[in-house]
Amino acid sequence: VMVWLRRCTHYLFIVVVAVNSTLLTINAGDYIFYTDWAWTSYTVFSISQTLMLLVGATYYLTFTGVPGTATYYALIMTVYTWIAKAAWFSLGYPYDFIVTPVWLPSAMLLDLVYWATKKNKHSLILFGGVLVGMSLPLFNMVNLITVADPLETAFKYPRPTLPPYMTPIEPQVGKFYNSPVALGAGAGAVLGCTFAALGCKLNTWTYRWMA
Repeated sequence: VMVWLRRCTHYLFIVVVAVNSTLLTINAGDYIFYTDWAWTSYTVFSISQTLMLLVGATYYLTFTGVPGTATYYALIMTVYTWIAKAAWFSLGYPYDFIVTPVWLPSAMLLDLVYWATKKNKHSLILFGGVLVGMSLPLFNMVNLITVADPLETAFKYPRPTLPPYMTPIEPQVGKFYNSPVALGAGAGAVLGCTFAALGCKLNTWTYRWMA
């Protein structure tokens, strides 16, 4: 009975975390409605994706103990997001591109760290967290590139006019501290370790609850 209870809890966790990952990433890379705030949105979405991928993939990876399951988890996230975005598209939501599977290469790095360090959990948290945090904002730029013409779409689907104090300032593109990739990667590398540790802890708690 306890074995089945533990397994059911495990699958429940996977579904809940994967669904929440999808909800957090549903607009990741969708700059149609964020034309003015593209860089800000990009950074926020990159960090949210990094953290949700890490917590779920690390949990799954340490639960099974099999290198490769982090990539499998990223695949689950990708498929869930494709389904959700397709549903929104069918309802008339103005998407003009498909989200790319940006989580897969980062998850592969997580698997690689776990395998290369002979399943050392602390190395996974430290090295895996940093690698995913630093790599995902870079891969997420692919999403931004796939937007066909955000300005045309913005005029087609106008938003309410922003008040003067909300009008965005033109970013100084090219300076390192204003780079959305650098900002996302820096924040992701720090927070990534924390969420990788949380993924490991969730695994421990699952066993503890079911013991």
